[in-house]
Amino acid sequence: MIPRYQTILLAILVLASLGMGALLWHMREKAHQEMLQGQDAAPTAAPDVAVAVQATLLVANDDDNGLREEDEALPLPADDGARARAILNKLFEIYAAPGATHPVPAPLPAVRQVFLLPEQSATASSEIVRPGTGRPGIGKPGAKIVAFDSVNGPELAIVNLAPGFASSHPSGLETETLTVLSICRTIHANLPRVAEIRFLVDGEPRATLAGHADLTRTYLVSDTVLAGPAPSAAAQP
Repeated sequence: MIPRYQTILLAILVLASLGMGALLWHMREKAHQEMLQGQDAAPTAAPDVAVAVQATLLVANDDDNGLREEDEALPLPADDGARARAILNKLFEIYAAPGATHPVPAPLPAVRQVFLLPEQSATASSEIVRPGTGRPGIGKPGAKIVAFDSVNGPELAIVNLAPGFASSHPSGLETETLTVLSICRTIHANLPRVAEIRFLVDGEPRATLAGHADLTRTYLVSDTVLAGPAPSAAAQP
């Protein structure tokens, strides 16, 4: 038989447990209601949406091996590198669409990053030494060095292509050349300070785009201007 004092003690413990449970439940409900009231009172922040601006695309046309300008209103970020990436990926959306004048049915997005670096407009003899570095730069034989302004001087764009895009690009000298030229001209049309362009694929150098167009060289934008139909090969360095 259970002693009377133990029965009383057990009853007290049961009542205390029930009371603590009820108190915790009440506190939980009160905290939940306060949280809901705080959410209702908090102003809803407007989402950050980039303002649509006019971008110029140089769209390749296989019928005449030329480039034509197309204006697109695109929501573009403020950063120049991210802006160039968005514009180029729009260009390749056009190429991937049915009935494209320059069909490139490759996976999208085609461009992973565009890096913009200050670049000396180095265009001297076969080896140009950058002032203060002792290292050779990139240029054309017989040309002259142009003074470089680190703030307002020309820039080098490094376009990092997606590996799936490069491996799926149609092979052929003319079609690859048009793709490269359209990239170069589109970047320059929207970022006029870009004077030179280099290519990477998945962050690594690659010999060609799809077997023909040279991706190891630096493309001078001044050499990619088309007078009428595009040439059958990329401009020579």
